[in-house]
Amino acid sequence: MENATFILNGREITAEYEGRMTLLKYLRNVECMKGSKEGCSTGHCGACSVLIDGILARSCVTVLKMLAGKSVETIENLPNDTMLQVIQRSFLDAGAVQCGFCTPGMVLTAKAFLNRCKHPTREQAAAALSGNLCRCTGYTKIVDAVMAAAKAMEETEQKEEQP
Repeated sequence: MENATFILNGREITAEYEGRMTLLKYLRNVECMKGSKEGCSTGHCGACSVLIDGILARSCVTVLKMLAGKSVETIENLPNDTMLQVIQRSFLDAGAVQCGFCTPGMVLTAKAFLNRCKHPTREQAAAALSGNLCRCTGYTKIVDAVMAAAKAMEETEQKEEQP
């Protein structure tokens, strides 16, 4: 048995595992966190997306051994993260949630993107989401949601800056 100590949604954990257990398997089977989905198991569809040290990562191809000393954020951190809440609200308001399978990965991808790009264009938002597959939509409403989230966060920033 091996172990890796890392931060998961703000709390330090020590994960015990055997072999090359992936973060996705650990999240779903040990932590009972079902937000990250197993879509392709090859890191191509984005359904398993998480943030590792703030950077978008595919949990289906991330082995636990690589997480020692790192910080992992999943969609389950939403109640504790204002930015995730704003993005979620934007997805709901834009009608960007259909079956919901891809939504957690899309929301985390949007967070990683909006942390890097505060004033995106539609083209930039679409490109940022291009690694996440959705079989239910044409992506228009998802891009609308990301643009709305960017606007909402900008408005909040402006209000906070006013005396």
